[in-house]
Amino acid sequence: MTNQVVQPYQGDPELGHLSTPISDSALVRSWINALPAYRKGMAPLTRGLEIGLAHGYFLVGAELLLGALRDFEVAPYIGGLVTAIAIVLLGTACMNAHGLVSLKPTAELPPGTDALKTSEGWSEMAAGFFIGGSSGAFMAYFLLAHFEEINAIFRGFVN
Repeated sequence: MTNQVVQPYQGDPELGHLSTPISDSALVRSWINALPAYRKGMAPLTRGLEIGLAHGYFLVGAELLLGALRDFEVAPYIGGLVTAIAIVLLGTACMNAHGLVSLKPTAELPPGTDALKTSEGWSEMAAGFFIGGSSGAFMAYFLLAHFEEINAIFRGFVN
């Protein structure tokens, strides 16, 4: 069958590789390589900051819409902020645990090894994730809590 679009990896169905036209396309590979976890030349702290900023920012909105404190009438956005920071803190603890258990210290690896393959580099990324996640959550909270004022400022620029 030469007309088959999806074929087993290297022609052997027992290898178990999920190679598809989507996962092997140049567009998808370039997009994945642009993500901070795979980008070349980044320090672990900046990787963690970038990943944390994105996650902290979107967690507030998800918690506002779907979280347990979504009907908190006194301060509607504080529940999303507290829950998002708690989730970021739990994620940081899990990242630290993974780095301590699964990765070797820098002294045991040859020089020039990628920093994320060491427990110290992974710990730096987890610290950056916590700082970035908390900052992203506070930024989303600030924008939501002061939406009317920010909207008035931008309307003044336009009108």
